[in-house]
Amino acid sequence: MQKTFLSNLVLIVVLNLLIKPFYILGIDAEVQNRVGAEIYGNYFALLNFSFLLNILLDFGINNYNNKTIAQHPKLVSSYFGKLLSIRFLLFFLYFIFTIGAGFSIGYSPSEIYFLSLLVLNQFFVATIQFARSNFGGLHLFKIDSIISILDRVMMIVLCGYLLWSPFVTSDFKIEWFIYAQTFSYLFTAIVSIVLLKIKIGGIKLKLKKVFSIALLKESFPYALLILLMTFYNKIDSVMIERMLTDGDEQTGIYAQGFRYLDAVNMFALLFAGLLLPIFARLIKSKESIKPILELGIKTLMPISIIIGTTAYFYKYDLMALRYTDNLFEASNSFGYLILSFIPVSITYIFGTLLTANGSLKQLNIMAIGGVMLNVVLNYILIPEFKSEGAAVATLITQVSTAVVQVLLVLVIFKLKVNYKLIFKFIILIVGIVLVQYGFKENVLVSSSVIELFLVLIISTLFAFIIGLLPFKKLIEIFKNDN
Repeated sequence: MQKTFLSNLVLIVVLNLLIKPFYILGIDAEVQNRVGAEIYGNYFALLNFSFLLNILLDFGINNYNNKTIAQHPKLVSSYFGKLLSIRFLLFFLYFIFTIGAGFSIGYSPSEIYFLSLLVLNQFFVATIQFARSNFGGLHLFKIDSIISILDRVMMIVLCGYLLWSPFVTSDFKIEWFIYAQTFSYLFTAIVSIVLLKIKIGGIKLKLKKVFSIALLKESFPYALLILLMTFYNKIDSVMIERMLTDGDEQTGIYAQGFRYLDAVNMFALLFAGLLLPIFARLIKSKESIKPILELGIKTLMPISIIIGTTAYFYKYDLMALRYTDNLFEASNSFGYLILSFIPVSITYIFGTLLTANGSLKQLNIMAIGGVMLNVVLNYILIPEFKSEGAAVATLITQVSTAVVQVLLVLVIFKLKVNYKLIFKFIILIVGIVLVQYGFKENVLVSSSVIELFLVLIISTLFAFIIGLLPFKKLIEIFKNDN
């Protein structure tokens, strides 16, 4: 199982490393540079608003389906058509409630139009994720890896043409970006369903009342968890845009830093996507989850600590590398956002294990606390500190929820605290900070970019020296078929 996890992790990370960073920092960032912080900020707030009621579209079906198919692979052919039928019904509910909420908080007609397109895009994305949950549940990780980048490849092609083609003489418009998303997501959704049909046979849409009600009851805890976690992950930009007189601009500044977090965060998300079905199958067969859990911690956590702390020290340099406006404000908020990558990575490991175990009650209680804490902190900090205040609220919330999830895993799975491993992480953090201060205090190279890469390399080597990122263990797993 460890070999399966690692081999597919390498594949999905390599593919995404080739595509998604270029999309986020090349295409998405360039769109903001072209249209300006205010217009992009308005789009970013609408995008995050479309996420808030996204649970009505998914209702926890993806996580439930991934876990169920991983434990009972033969159910996929009978489940898919029924579940897809339910998703079409849920889309209409999601559309009505989201647009209604948009009207209720005072969005203009043009904003409602953009929101409608973003809602449609969310439906296509949800369809892709649903198909991928079946691929993951069936352990068809190679197909899942290809589907995970297909929409971004399409976006790079379409937006690349609109941004840089000599045949496009008009200034880039934000609606072009949204239209390109719609086409890319629709194309990928069709491809993913066709590939799944090839793997499982015929797909028939069947909306059965008894099955649908039973499924929605079963998946409700997953739905509630996703709703709550979406709120404390996405509400910040909506509150910035609504609470401040310069809300659109401040949201755009916030988006500049958030984009880098999104770029690194996608790898942790891919990591969790592989862990969920593996954890679920281990729990179902009553095998020990400890080896995979420890492997996940030693693989992801050193990387997140190295990236988070290094990016914090070089926050201004990273902002200046891609943007020209609002560098000081954006770097301040980015510093806190990128540090939150560390607790977010903890959540992707421990939260995924709890989800696979079906510990939804405990996770939902944790998430309710996260929402309350995040909203209160945003309400206090945004008026005074604007985008930087929202970033601080995010960091505090993510640290708090990550600690709770670690404690839950220790209690539920009756695991002992690995003080030796904790000590190694503390040594790693201290070592990274000393390396960075050494470079900052002594100008050894002329380029801050070269300096940043040297710090990353030295920090990574240091992680190996103290026994983290155990390449020797990883190589042994690849060589061993057990």
